[in-house]
Parts: sequence; C-alpha cells; structure tokens
Amino acid sequence: MNDEFDLEADLDFDETFEKDLLGLDDEYDDDLAEFDEFDDHLGSVAVRTAVMQKGDMIALLCIKTATAGAAICRVDPREDKPAVQIYDDASAAVEWFTKSLRTSRRNGWNVVYDGLPLQG
Repeated sequence: MNDEFDLEADLDFDETFEKDLLGLDDEYDDDLAEFDEFDDHLGSVAVRTAVMQKGDMIALLCIKTATAGAAICRVDPREDKPAVQIYDDASAAVEWFTKSLRTSRRNGWNVVYDGLPLQG
C-alpha cells in the first residue's frame, strides 16, 4: 500500500511561509480585509464556511450575512487571488452561495466541511 503522507516531515511554519502557502501577500490583504471588516458596523452577523476538495486542490467559500446585506468570499486555487463580493440583499447572497455549492458538487468538488468558521 502506498502512503501518500510523509508523517515524519519536519515542518516549521513561519508567517511568511503561511502567506506564501495560502497564496496571499500584501496586495490581497485589502480584498480579505473587506470581507473580515464587513460586520464591524452591522451588529449581529451569521457566518458560514465551506471547505471543498477536488483532487489535490482545496477551495473555500465563505458567507457573512446581516440584516443590512451580505459578503461572500471565494478562494479558488486556480485563481490568482481571492474574490470578495458585497451584496445589499442578504437573501440574494444566500441564494448565490447555495447555488455555488450545488454547482461545485456537480463539477466534482467534495464538500469536506460546511459550517461555522474553523478557529484555533
């Protein structure tokens, strides 16, 4: 049996490597900051994160909704940088998020996590 994982690898992650690993650098921080700061002035916000896997690729689809609108962030390994879209209508954002997940499944992506953001 072929073991895909090297369990004895000595990995030392520093901040620079983590940003390189995620494909993020200073030019993308502004895009992600817009998504992160979406709820600063909106009060109660609901958050949902989907982690998807296809072959050796990992993608993220996240949504933040509030009564005043919503924000969706997509991190696709085939794209140069994350995409953030702001919606005035939260229900339209939820509909787009749901359709996007459904389409991703049809296109061979496996949803490995769908729920609250993972922290820690």
